[in-house]
Amino acid sequence: MAKPTPLSGFPEFLPADRVVEQQVLATLARTFELHGFGNIETRAVEPMDQLLRKGETSKEVYVLKRLQEGPNDQGLEKALDKGMGLHFDLTVPFARYVLENAGKLEFPFRRYQIQKVWRGERPQEGRFREFTQADIDIVGRDVLPFHHDVEVARVMVEALSGLDFLPGFTLQVNNRKLIQGFYTGLGASDIDKVMQLIDKLDKLPVDKVRELLISDAGLDEKQADLCLQLATIASEDASFVDDVRALGVSDQLLEEGLTELAAVIEGCKPFTSDTVKVVADLKIARGLDYYTGTVFETRLTGFESLGSICSGGRYDALASDGKSTYPGVGISLGVSRLLVPLVQKGVLTGSRVVPSAVLVALTDEESRPAADAIAQQLRANGVPTEVAAKPDKFGKQIRYAERRGIPFVLFARVAEDGTTTHEAKDIRSGEQVSIDPATWTPPAADLRPQVVMKEQHS
Repeated sequence: MAKPTPLSGFPEFLPADRVVEQQVLATLARTFELHGFGNIETRAVEPMDQLLRKGETSKEVYVLKRLQEGPNDQGLEKALDKGMGLHFDLTVPFARYVLENAGKLEFPFRRYQIQKVWRGERPQEGRFREFTQADIDIVGRDVLPFHHDVEVARVMVEALSGLDFLPGFTLQVNNRKLIQGFYTGLGASDIDKVMQLIDKLDKLPVDKVRELLISDAGLDEKQADLCLQLATIASEDASFVDDVRALGVSDQLLEEGLTELAAVIEGCKPFTSDTVKVVADLKIARGLDYYTGTVFETRLTGFESLGSICSGGRYDALASDGKSTYPGVGISLGVSRLLVPLVQKGVLTGSRVVPSAVLVALTDEESRPAADAIAQQLRANGVPTEVAAKPDKFGKQIRYAERRGIPFVLFARVAEDGTTTHEAKDIRSGEQVSIDPATWTPPAADLRPQVVMKEQHS
């Protein structure tokens, strides 16, 4: 078989790098569960009419199709003919899940979901065809109090703060009510168009956006300038409220948005630090039209070119069954977008390529059953352990452990009177101590592979 050609857009980690991903996923899940979010997993496929209900994502959907039809597959093929595709995010399947299970769920329903998704877009840094997302959402039936917006922001900031090996990040928060109210008070005739154009400020020069606000959104020069002035306002406290009011635009919806945004910023303050910032950034609009209030985007310090690694917001109509509407607020972390570039650039990796903390050395092949019994004693205490592959000279067995990053090698020594003693050697320091395999455990930091920064990004 010829050497396979890698598939662009489908990242795979080597074992040491997979350590990083596993620790990230475990930290996220632990934090989400500490805040009472229950875990769900939805199927990988959804009906095409659900996936394409917004229309603009049709080119990104991978269609599910059987290569051949079997004699008993008529029912399946009939379903496939109606169209099914792989989900491209976790929001569409979650909306369907809520509708299907509404009678069995307790509202407000708090869920977290960590799964693969598939998107048929051009692969580039931070963008893939197959990737992992981690979502949290709180959904109500008919009503969902605003305090959940603050809560979702706090939970994700806390979860990201727990990943202390990351370079740092900034959560940018805005409110659609604020900007919609501002544009309304300004007299804009096409609010959605203004919002879409302001959302392009990260990609287009200010002068170009100003030109488009006049030509495409129908604003006059003064209105366009005020929109751009609003977009420049950013602060880590509630001082932005006075800055917005100083622009001289008034509207009831604007005031409501200012109050809500200030509450999110103040509510996140306990979780901020030198590396974790939460900023009211009034240029953040989020182009998707289903957001109705709070909106989030997140930039990784030193890797801003990746774009937003964590986005979301408030939506007052996640789903509706005709009788009830299910409003919600959620935020989604692009785990692959965050980690793959850091791993590829050599910033992060795992401290070893195997989970083993101990290698039990072999004196000869006949001693393997005894070595297996010793290894099982260690495993019973929660110590990941493996037995040497073959009874090489002890120096070779130690080098075997070194190549894999295994910190301890255990030797069994049989005295002349037939008694057996055991010694554990820390191959990093050379220290060797007598131990009882039935009770001994390595230091906690050595029990599992750790995430290490191979180089500090500046």
